[in-house]
Amino acid sequence: MGTEVVMVDVIPFPPQITTSSSSSPLSLLAHGITDIEIHFLQVKYTAIGVYLNPQHFLPLLNNWKGKSGDELLQDGDFFDALITARADKVLRIVVIKEIKGSQYGVQVESAVRDRLAEADKYEDEEEAALDQIVEFFQSKYLKKDSVITFNFPATAAIAEIEFWAEGKESSSSKIKVENENVVEMLQKWYLGGSRGVSPTTISSIANSLSTHLCIPSPAP
Repeated sequence: MGTEVVMVDVIPFPPQITTSSSSSPLSLLAHGITDIEIHFLQVKYTAIGVYLNPQHFLPLLNNWKGKSGDELLQDGDFFDALITARADKVLRIVVIKEIKGSQYGVQVESAVRDRLAEADKYEDEEEAALDQIVEFFQSKYLKKDSVITFNFPATAAIAEIEFWAEGKESSSSKIKVENENVVEMLQKWYLGGSRGVSPTTISSIANSLSTHLCIPSPAP
């Protein structure tokens, strides 16, 4: 495996990662940033890498074979299929501009709760799972280069959330979210097409998967 990194803005991302739940390495399929405009200045908050194994995904996305990236970008069903696909997915989020963990936790809670409420899926169990996420981030401070990963394994409808302060593995802490509805909406927040939190990441996903879907299958 090569050692060259991929630069996303000013943040290096490994081209492949391995997880305890995946049977093979996951490749950096897409990337982008989250940002906001303040007084006409673009403030970048995080860099995002989306990791998966295209060989596991492509058979699940055959309905979109031959579609361009622009076509996929406008197709909500495509992103729904990506989110519900039972294949390993990992989001690696690296902090560019520091933020309190409590602020990030509230952002996650608000975004997921709104999507759950719209789908009429917000009950006591979902509230408890969101409280778990808020509590996990409450005491943390997301300094520059800190890393958050969301691991969505193929084997179960769970999310494993891990945090490294300033990217140091020695500072690792993690939780497991086991509410299926919350897990789905976490993915929709980051991977959910037109409503995803990072338009640059969503566009990168569409263009990258379009390219993969256009590659001819190897001859038998």
